Parts: sequence; structure tokens; C-alpha cells
Amino acid sequence: MKNESAIEPETEIHRLVAAARDGREPRVIARLYSGWALFGQRQFVRGYALLLPDPVVPTLNSLGAQERAAYMADVSRLGDAVLKLTGAARINYAIFGNQEPALHTHVIPRYADEPEKYRTAHPWTYNWEAAPLFDRTTYKDLAEGLLRELSRMGVTKHMRFMPGANAGPSSSKGPAP
Repeated sequence: MKNESAIEPETEIHRLVAAARDGREPRVIARLYSGWALFGQRQFVRGYALLLPDPVVPTLNSLGAQERAAYMADVSRLGDAVLKLTGAARINYAIFGNQEPALHTHVIPRYADEPEKYRTAHPWTYNWEAAPLFDRTTYKDLAEGLLRELSRMGVTKHMRFMPGANAGPSSSKGPAP
């Protein structure tokens, strides 16, 4: 990796990746070659997901050419799977890192039946605080379908633990993207 700083501040992305590795994060969908696919904490639209690189890096530009290509390929494959399994009209992708200064990509399904005031607006116009928290039981079928589809595409790596297998009672309640 290029431009990697010697000391990286610990971010929520670092904590989520560590929890995913340890089987403590119930929002995990799959371990991809470049990182972890997981559902967003707030499901303001059904199937909102993220890709977190493993290892965590500050920005997309911190990755070398091959790692960057692999990461972006995984982002698009996650989007393909979400699109197929949710019946969304399209997928929006977003990489910011301003509030959480570590690379992570939002994969946001957009639906033809979204309320009109949101349908063509950027996703940050939704009231995320009012959106339902991710619940593994509610999203069980979608999670299993996404894992199957990503596995079928050949982009998954073996996970040591099932998502959330080692989770405590409040694992998906903390602050997170």
C-alpha cells in the first residue's frame, strides 16, 4: 500500500473490521477478497450496505493499483448482488471519509417506489435517525441470499465465524456508518 501513515487513528471502521474478524459483528454479509461487506446500521432503504477494506486504510488513494482495482471490483460486485436480490432500480455508491477518516464505501439501493421527495435526492436527505436499526432476524433471508450470490460470483473468502456468532447483547447498537 502506498502513502500509508505509520500511526493510524482508530476509527469506527477499524472497530467494525476487528469485530467482523472476531465474529462479533452481526451486520456482516460476507468476507470478500478486499474486505468485509456488511449491512448499514440504519436501514433507511432495504439492503443498504457497506464495504470496509481489510486491512483498513485511510483513503482509496492509500491503496496500490492492484489493491485499489480489487477493492473497486468488490464494491461493484456487492452492488450487483444487492441490485439482484432487492429488485432495486439502481445502486448509488459513495466514498467520503470526512466524518469517519478511513476508507469505506456505501452501497445504496434506490427504489422506484421511494417517496417522491427522496427518489431523486441524495441518500443523506433521509432521516437516518428515524430509520430502523439493522436486525439480523429481519434481514436473515436477504443476508443469506447476498452471501449465496457473492459466493456464486466467486468473490468470497472463508469466514472463521458466522456473522455475529461471538456478539454481545449490544453489538449492533453502537455508532456506525
